[in-house]
Amino acid sequence: MMLRRFADLSGMVGYLRLGLQKLILPRFRRETDYSVAAYTSAAAQAVARIHPSSMLLRVQEVIQETPSTRTFRFQRMDGPVPPFHPGQYVSLRVPMNGAEVSRPYSISSRPGAPYLDLTVRDRPGGFVAPHLLAVISEGDELVSSGPAGSFFHEPLIDGSDLVLLAGGSGVTPFASMVRHWDSQGWPVRVRLVHGSRTPDDVIFGAELSHLAESSPRFSYTSVISEPTEGYRGPSGLLDAERIGSAVGDLDGKTFYLCGPLAMTSLCMAALEELGVPRSRIRRELYGAATHVTSLPGWPKSVSPNDSFELAIEGGTTIAARAGEPILVALERHGVAARSLCRSGECSVCRVKLLSGEVFVSEQTGTREADRERGYIHGCVTHPLGDLRIRL
Repeated sequence: MMLRRFADLSGMVGYLRLGLQKLILPRFRRETDYSVAAYTSAAAQAVARIHPSSMLLRVQEVIQETPSTRTFRFQRMDGPVPPFHPGQYVSLRVPMNGAEVSRPYSISSRPGAPYLDLTVRDRPGGFVAPHLLAVISEGDELVSSGPAGSFFHEPLIDGSDLVLLAGGSGVTPFASMVRHWDSQGWPVRVRLVHGSRTPDDVIFGAELSHLAESSPRFSYTSVISEPTEGYRGPSGLLDAERIGSAVGDLDGKTFYLCGPLAMTSLCMAALEELGVPRSRIRRELYGAATHVTSLPGWPKSVSPNDSFELAIEGGTTIAARAGEPILVALERHGVAARSLCRSGECSVCRVKLLSGEVFVSEQTGTREADRERGYIHGCVTHPLGDLRIRL
């Protein structure tokens, strides 16, 4: 009897196994692919959704911030706006002179918003910004990189008592941070000190003042370096005296700096004078120096308007001005060159220097390994004579 029951049970298991093989498993396999290729594809799609290498953006709205500054509000056309840290940037690709040039712009909107704000300020002698402000309008489409950069708040390292020092359009990453913290109910205490040239140059001034009035955990000080007649607010440069009076007790605070190289250099010296440890300072490198000839080490015999020959191995020879980075010279002549941060940090734009003399500020973020092997970062390297490079 026991043997018979065991045989019947074995037969039932056999029928079940056969049914599973013939009916259920094929359908299951058709609906779910468990191959390595399928796993790899699914992972790649998930990564691309969160960290896209490029984004197709359409101008949804153009907002006039100041006479020289506009915010371009973009809608992403090929997917949702990806997550990003407030303080990060995207590199915007702009067709010009028969080639595609790029410029990094800090995201000024907060994470989680259904749009992406890039705030662009014009400046004398600019190349891409004047084109964007003059040509780009609602409905236009541009391609950008995904969010990038390491200039953002690290709670475990930076703490919760923060000072943001901005110069000019360097306030844009801080706008993203402040808007984010406001939406989160201010989990940190923040003091923003923003230096501008004139009262008309102050970007986001009204919004930041309103946020400061409505939140006891946020304070905002606008400092004007060239006050107009009748101006009664804080004036001067962001030196040790001005920072000290605006911030008060410096102990335990983490400082974030963003703005032109001259401004961040002044602030670095001021914070050192005030006794702030270097480990409590975070600085965003904000492109090449505007007045490179004023930097330490620039040879007095070279004028910013001096022009030299820049020979590209296997290609053409173009003219390059001493006062402009090599990357800008390439772009002005329609030579396609890759770039991302344009501050000497990411190394995307590096090229091999085959011959010639160049100037690179010691304050840029170029890697020592690149210097030793003869590579230069075109975004922060200036010609001091005729050059030959390999792209």
